[in-house]
Amino acid sequence: MNKFSWFEAKTVDEALEQVNATVSEVLTTKAPDQPAVFKSGGIDLLDLMKEGLVEPQKVINIKNIPGLDTISYIQKSGLKLGANVTLAQMEANTDIKEHYKALHQAVAHAGTPQLRNMASLGGNLAQRTRCWYFRSLDHQCLRKGSGTCFARNGENEFHAVIKNGSCSSVHASSVATALLAFGASVEIAGPNGKQRTVPMQDFFVSPGDDSSKECILESNELITAVIVPPVSSKTKSFYIKQGARESYDWAIADVAVVLQMSGRNCKNAVVALGAAAPVPIVSDAASAALKGKEITEQSAEESAEASMKGATPLSKNAYKVPLFKAIVKRAILQTT
Repeated sequence: MNKFSWFEAKTVDEALEQVNATVSEVLTTKAPDQPAVFKSGGIDLLDLMKEGLVEPQKVINIKNIPGLDTISYIQKSGLKLGANVTLAQMEANTDIKEHYKALHQAVAHAGTPQLRNMASLGGNLAQRTRCWYFRSLDHQCLRKGSGTCFARNGENEFHAVIKNGSCSSVHASSVATALLAFGASVEIAGPNGKQRTVPMQDFFVSPGDDSSKECILESNELITAVIVPPVSSKTKSFYIKQGARESYDWAIADVAVVLQMSGRNCKNAVVALGAAAPVPIVSDAASAALKGKEITEQSAEESAEASMKGATPLSKNAYKVPLFKAIVKRAILQTT
């Protein structure tokens, strides 16, 4: 690991004055000569530094900025999660557990208890892919600036089965899958007091649009909060994560389903998929297959089949197609 200086930011403005690069820019050598990057929980950044993939000259600690570590819930306006809220805080929060079941389930299945105590929500959303070719110093892959995705013809058993034409890596955040299903937005602070709020589905960047990064954050921007819309008593949700092992592991497939119900009939549905594509996605086909229908074995199966419509599995991950279908169906039926 390279030597670096440490800056303890006390405010958002102070942090933004110090930063000059994103981790993505440092990795693809688009950063200035003396790159300065943010650290919150630090799990992904320190992994990348220990792996020799990024060498920032300054690390700006934003973990202790007041006000970014709070959770607030108001029934009419919804849930606001500070960017420095830990996954453990979210897991312990009774409002999330009561009103946003799929989000609570996703958080509870993310990492180990030790990691959940450290990992921040903002860092979890902004983390880089865990594709082993991306994490290898020996492979200059597409996401690191070359034109090659080594996984396409290599070891791809955990990789994408949808929208995998250029890069076939998958995003590591299971929490993002649930937030996407609830229609969450990301609050982003910029220079000179500027602020923007972006729908979660627009926060992530497909490799077909820009293979060098997975999210829209610029070098002078910082996630400050995540906003989750209010839900009614008729909102039903469920989340399922399937890993290679029951113990700590990244998802090889995960699904979050959020349904607006009227009795057993579904007025509206969102089916979100993680580890299916390079970024978390909403399956419009699976969601539409449930709208206006009674939730039954048949309608759940139709939605599950639709979720993998157009899938293009690679040489070693075709098993993910029936796996996704199985857990989509199971998650839908668990909402009733």
